[in-house]
Formats: sequence, C-alpha cells, structure tokens
Amino acid sequence: MEGFILAAGLGTRLRPLTDDRPKALVEVRGVTLLELAIRKLERAGIGHIVINVHHFADKIIDFVGSRKWQASIDISDERTLLLDTGGGLKHAAPLFSGKHNVLVHNVDILSDIDLQALEGRHKADGNLVTLCVSRRQTKRLLAFDKEGLLVGRADEGLAFSGISVVAPELFALLPEADHPYPVIDEYIRLSHEGRRIGSYLHTPDRWLDVGKPETLALAGQYVTPNCSC
Repeated sequence: MEGFILAAGLGTRLRPLTDDRPKALVEVRGVTLLELAIRKLERAGIGHIVINVHHFADKIIDFVGSRKWQASIDISDERTLLLDTGGGLKHAAPLFSGKHNVLVHNVDILSDIDLQALEGRHKADGNLVTLCVSRRQTKRLLAFDKEGLLVGRADEGLAFSGISVVAPELFALLPEADHPYPVIDEYIRLSHEGRRIGSYLHTPDRWLDVGKPETLALAGQYVTPNCSC
C-alpha cells in the first residue's frame, strides 16, 4: 500500500496560526501534524508517500527534506492551483506506482484507526474505494445500503472521517485535474455507475479533526512522545 497525505489546504479555520505556516506544520505537543501523519503511515508499513502542497508549499518541502523518514516521499505540487480533494488526487496519480492500493489521509486527522485492517477490509470486499466512517454529528452525512455501499448524501447517515483506501483503478475514472473538485461527489457518481464504494465503520472515541482551534486544543491527549496517535 502507498500513501497520500492531503496537506495543501489553506487552513482558514486555524487562523491566526496559519497566517505564517501551512496547517500541516501546526504543532501538537511539539510535533507537526504532518510528521504525525507520516509516522502513522510508516507504522502501517507504507513505504512510499505522496504529499500535496499549495499554501506555504516551500515550508512543507523544506520540512520534509530536513527529516529522515522510513518511507520515500514525493511532493505533488499544487502551487499554481489548489485542486480540492478530487483534483488533488488525480493530479498526484502519476507519482504512484499504479500497482498498489493508496491510503488517502487528511493531514489534520488524528485517530487510532488500524490502517492495515482498513486495507484488509478493502481487499476482502473487493471495493474500488473504502471510506472510514462513523456515527457522529456533522452537516455532511453519507447514506450506505445494507451491504455498506455508498448510495449518496443524506440528512441521516454516517460521517466521512477523512481516511480512505482507493484502488489504483480509481485514478483513470476521475476527471482531469484542470479544475478543483471534491472527491466525494465523484465517489457518489461512481457508486451510481455500479462501482463499489464501501465503508469501514469505526468508533469516533479515538478520532479527532484538529482543523479548528477548539479541537486542536484537545489534540494533546492523542499524541505521545514517540509521535503515536
């Protein structure tokens, strides 16, 4: 399995912290969100990681180059145009081998989700995409059928948790990366075309979106000195 860390966002909810740095370099107990994400993927056995960049891109590139990592790391450069989650994934496609599943992980998510178990479910179910989801309050909910397959958006349903596994076949099915677009809309489209967009239900107890100040303040309890979360 290879990895893709979404780190290109503007981090507007974390201002003023992101006035002089990207969200990916905001720290929790002295460790950047980007390092926490990279180390988590490395612990899952991922040996190649792609990171997309836009906001303060040079700072992320310099940070990556200043550390020693177990995984090899490539940069998907979106400095010209921020491409959103879908366009960003498509833009990064040439940097992957095309032979392995790709773990897609938002840089601002901390969790104890077992990434190897997630890929195991993805393979066992034969999915094109497997989305980590949980039952929690959010304005954006997704509906799944009895088999756990995505059918669309809903007023009542499950919330996407910012972590997923995608098969390499997905990249050819996405629109070109000449404009920004959200990937969830494409997953809904593909599900209506009969593609398997599955779900992996986890407990929200050890999951945190640290993309806003009130949750960033809680993040320290998820991080230990050895960068685990």
